[in-house]
Amino acid sequence: MGKKQVKLMQGNEACAEAAIVAGARFFAGYPITPATEIAETLAKLLPQNGGTFIQMEDEIASMAAVIGASIGGVKSMTATSGPGFTLKQENLGYAAMIEIPCVIVNVQRGGPSTGLPTLPAQMDVMQARWGTHGDHPIVVLSPSTVYEFYILTIKAFNFAEMLRTPVIILSDAIVGHLREKVVLPDPSEIEIVNRKKTDVSPEKFLPFKADEDGVPPFANYGEGYRYHMTSNNHDESGAPATNNHKVADALLRRLHNKVEKRRSEIIITDEIMMDDAEVAVFAYGCTARSAFSAVEITREQGIKLGLIKTQTLWPFPYEAIKKYANQVKAIIVPEMNMGQLVGEVERVACKDTKVTPLNKFDGRMITPEEIISTVKEVI
Repeated sequence: MGKKQVKLMQGNEACAEAAIVAGARFFAGYPITPATEIAETLAKLLPQNGGTFIQMEDEIASMAAVIGASIGGVKSMTATSGPGFTLKQENLGYAAMIEIPCVIVNVQRGGPSTGLPTLPAQMDVMQARWGTHGDHPIVVLSPSTVYEFYILTIKAFNFAEMLRTPVIILSDAIVGHLREKVVLPDPSEIEIVNRKKTDVSPEKFLPFKADEDGVPPFANYGEGYRYHMTSNNHDESGAPATNNHKVADALLRRLHNKVEKRRSEIIITDEIMMDDAEVAVFAYGCTARSAFSAVEITREQGIKLGLIKTQTLWPFPYEAIKKYANQVKAIIVPEMNMGQLVGEVERVACKDTKVTPLNKFDGRMITPEEIISTVKEVI
């Protein structure tokens, strides 16, 4: 490529192409609307780039295959939608416990169950955070444009490799199927992060002995290192330590702290016309597109509306909310669900300002006009 490229791209296609740029060389998955184009595109691109594509028998096996490929040293990913994402949860917890970098894309549609299989929603926000068992750490990113889907896919692989943890991209049917003009960066200018490899001999290697950053150096299977992995509570050698309360406490704290220490790198927010805002909208994913239009329209009407758009859902960007809670009269939280992230906004802002949810869950997008109507109700 050697230079920037201008393309008309679909969101799911942008995700697949970005995965190749990030170094992904393995995909395992199963077709499901509205995420199938990611698999279809990678089925073509991976063999052309020395990678492997496997259509598995189900989403449980897909997640297991992704973990296995990553253990072998290959950057790996899968993609699905709500029902398939639910099936991945057990193995997602396993990946978090044994610290395996991988990327999981969930292109959301309406639920529960098969629900609204071809229509958009934002109903899996809390499933992404708490869907699997245990008090696990997780990184979740959410694009609102095709370009962001491209960039966040690369960042997802970088975060997964840097932290040795699964990373989720929570897209939606709008962004996944939308086609937009995008200017892709020169690949030579894109930062690519690879997992930290051990520099000790096989005799001295402890697979879960962390460095000061809380992340253990990796050794790929097949390189001569003994590597015991168990989903049970384990010590630095990987041996089970299920009755050792001190080890259990230290392990879980380390798994969380290695993510919390990098909050400033992981959390990506955009503050749009917030300097003088009297009312703020907090939005993510496809809803942020309507929120941006609402800001432009209300500004022309003399209403000082601002937008806090987040591309990171977890860890939650509490700092961005706290920064403006004392400034604005209200924070409106539009979501295509019955109210999921609004509770996190309330945790920070409810003592300082009014937090107003705007919810829609019938398969239609929240419109700029609906946001504007809510703004006029609170001012």
